[in-house]
Amino acid sequence: MIALGRALRARGHEVVVETWTRWQADVEREGLRFAPAPEYHVFPTLERPLKPYEAVVRATGVTRELVRVERPDVVVADILTLAPALSAELEGVPWATLVPHVDPRGAAGFPPYSVGARLPRTAVGRRFWGLFDPVIGRGLELGRAELNETRRRLGLGPLAHVHGGISRELAMVGTFPQLEYPRGGGGAEPGTHVVGPLQWEPPFGEVELPDGDPSWPVVLVAPSTAQDREHVMLRAALEGLARLPVRVLATTNRRAPATPLPVPANARLVDWVSYSQTMPRCDVVVCHAGHGTLARALSSGCVVVACPAAGDMNENAARLDWARAGVRLPRRLVSARGLRVAVQRALADPSLRARARELAAWHARRDPADRAAELVEGLAARRA
Repeated sequence: MIALGRALRARGHEVVVETWTRWQADVEREGLRFAPAPEYHVFPTLERPLKPYEAVVRATGVTRELVRVERPDVVVADILTLAPALSAELEGVPWATLVPHVDPRGAAGFPPYSVGARLPRTAVGRRFWGLFDPVIGRGLELGRAELNETRRRLGLGPLAHVHGGISRELAMVGTFPQLEYPRGGGGAEPGTHVVGPLQWEPPFGEVELPDGDPSWPVVLVAPSTAQDREHVMLRAALEGLARLPVRVLATTNRRAPATPLPVPANARLVDWVSYSQTMPRCDVVVCHAGHGTLARALSSGCVVVACPAAGDMNENAARLDWARAGVRLPRRLVSARGLRVAVQRALADPSLRARARELAAWHARRDPADRAAELVEGLAARRA
């Protein structure tokens, strides 16, 4: 969202970003205006948590007032943030959706999103995954019913279609088109554009690469900031790569390990690192396959070793494997030996590096954030 806001500002627009206060300094540093978003407990806590749709109704009241005061030409909502979209509809303002990862909406023959299965290659595989369509359909209908109840509470009419939290006028999918499964037979979703990954990171000083033979490839170990609290992947990577002719740069991502991590002679362990500065100097990135890290690595031409932990990481790892731009290592195989073998394969297979460089070249020829900003302008012009 900050990347999109920065691009819109560069094109001469005023941008207000409503988000949590932890991002205020970063938003304002980019010359964007900050508005605090309501923050509620929506998971079990010591306090009474709100049900997700209770939180949406409350948040919509706050955001609607911001929309009423600002009178924007367009509201852009994150795919998981319903309040801005509902507020815009209530105030008669056009709204768009930003999907900051691969498109989660399925199509005929697609495996269920986030299970970590690749797109089937045969008609038999497509028929197999089709057996799950009724189950997925029931889940989507439940979501539609819950959203329509929220809309009823806000005075809005019901929707007849599922995925009602995604705009049908403009949905911008911020990922590589090479990671998107083809939707043949007219299956493209209405108003959807795959623009490429929108990238932004807070400023940070330069980090030196580890010592060692400069001819050795550089492997960056970049754990998730939200998963793997015990640093299983990081610990396994440091141990497994210790005796390989590689230089290892690893980060804890500001999550101190419970017990000291062994740092071999060919490695440097740091608290934080700038991906935009370091990844272009790396050959392989070992990560949990969060979309931001995955997209940054591919845009830098790095082969990715994906060790998915939870959530959409399994989906991202499957797309990476399908796109032939990296190595997928299942969670059960994340060990010193497993990571050593995966990194050796990533370095030994020239087709993986060629594919990663192909994606990097695609990204270098484009400005996804500027393309998204252009689409937002187009929506405003259509509805003017």
